[in-house]
Amino acid sequence: MTDQQHLNTLSDIKRIMDRSSRYISLSGLSGVCAGISGLVGAAIAHSWIRDYYTRWETSGIFDKQDFNILKIKLTILGLIVMGLALGGGTYFTWRKARKDGLPIWDKTARNVFYSGLIPMVAGAAFIAGMVYNNLEVLVAPACLLFYGLALVNASKYTFGDIKYFGIAQIILGIINVFYLRRGLYFWAFGFGVLHIVYGVMMWWKYERNASAED
Repeated sequence: MTDQQHLNTLSDIKRIMDRSSRYISLSGLSGVCAGISGLVGAAIAHSWIRDYYTRWETSGIFDKQDFNILKIKLTILGLIVMGLALGGGTYFTWRKARKDGLPIWDKTARNVFYSGLIPMVAGAAFIAGMVYNNLEVLVAPACLLFYGLALVNASKYTFGDIKYFGIAQIILGIINVFYLRRGLYFWAFGFGVLHIVYGVMMWWKYERNASAED
């Protein structure tokens, strides 16, 4: 057996081990889709918040009902953005898994899901408590922090690059704590811009060559 054959055999063994221990069907395009959804949602939220403050400054009276309506609209908008991001992520991941001949929902996929789910559920409960206690100003940094923790936790079972993406979200959330009135901008940067940058980098690193071969 030649040296090249030995290298090919080792490469095949490495790919088999990676597929058995790490979930490698995550697509960079999922991050791009989530980022675009986040930026569109942030733009809509910014428009609603600007209109609300314009009405408040014009009347000079705080309208609690108007504020509660804004909170409901922002909550629904957030759920829609999350749904679009998850829907797009599921589609692109399914497409990549089918292309690679891999199952989309196997043991490693479940490990990724449950590892990320625990911090996300804890974060959702924590954020709900803050909204209940009228601490909406802390929602944006809390979203970034718990999302970052979820990514770091899930990265143990998938691409290691995701850990650094999660750390970036955590750092952004911590910085946001010191600039609370700029939460929407941090939210847009973390869930929008960083997602797109991460998605493009992941696609370039792991999927570009496969796409070129097609």
